[in-house]
Amino acid sequence: MTITQLKYVLAVAEHQNFTKAAEKTFVTQPTLSMQIQKLEEELEILIFDRSKKPIELTSVGEKIVEQARNIVNESERMQDVVDQEKGFIGGTFKLGIIPTVMPTLLPMFLKNFADRYPKVQLKIEELNTDEIIVKISEGYLDAAIAATPLEQEKIKERPLYYEPFVGYIPETHRLAAKDKLEMDDLDIDDILLLEDGHCFRDGIINLCKASKNITNEKFQLESGSFETLVKLANEGLGMTLLPYLHTLDVDAAYRKNLKYFKDPSPAREVSLIYSKSELKMQIINALYDSISGIIRGAIAFQDVKIISPTKSK
Repeated sequence: MTITQLKYVLAVAEHQNFTKAAEKTFVTQPTLSMQIQKLEEELEILIFDRSKKPIELTSVGEKIVEQARNIVNESERMQDVVDQEKGFIGGTFKLGIIPTVMPTLLPMFLKNFADRYPKVQLKIEELNTDEIIVKISEGYLDAAIAATPLEQEKIKERPLYYEPFVGYIPETHRLAAKDKLEMDDLDIDDILLLEDGHCFRDGIINLCKASKNITNEKFQLESGSFETLVKLANEGLGMTLLPYLHTLDVDAAYRKNLKYFKDPSPAREVSLIYSKSELKMQIINALYDSISGIIRGAIAFQDVKIISPTKSK
């Protein structure tokens, strides 16, 4: 068997489709299929159940994929050793970023990083936290930027910054007269939330649980973007909470609606996360240094209370 065959197996396992896997590995579909078939013949088993749509792993195929992932990772570690010895920072690097961080953080560091490390080919994907955990664990991402702590056994977390929650409260709201918010002011029933699947939403729920102002988890209005939540708040449909960096883009006419919390401000921890196998550490370190160096100028808050993004509170 060959490393190339194992990479083809991993690609099909990820995409559950031979044609798409061939496109992602830059070979023709017949070539990929032939190599996987050769491997199956050598092992005298079937890795994939081709009768299913989408294609599924057989029970033994699941074990083969797990082992293939370990072998491919270890083979790539040899190149890492060589790259680090040479001081080389380059190659393809797959980075996931959660949706509530992507639009504010990415423009801040991407050009700077690309200019400093022109030999690194960043492949960036917007994913929710659950997808990121799976893709890092299965080797489909080299690293990700997400709200932490996640407390995943196989994932390392390196905090980049602590981002306070900021209230967006229109003039007609019951809290409009307050200079500074307190956690006990929050009532989950009039907070406009992001739709399910966003860790920032889970952080707000946990924040309200901590202040005991929560009755149930059925909300009248939910949206996929902070911009929509702000517009709904302006229509008198409630208040919302924003991550600090998103407040920098609020229209000047509405900045008066921003309300900060008394110290310690509730905040989320945003970290660079990656597998404990520590592949491509030279790029991970370069990415960490670039982002943390830039973000220090934008986030100056120190006295904060970290709110967990996980639901198990």
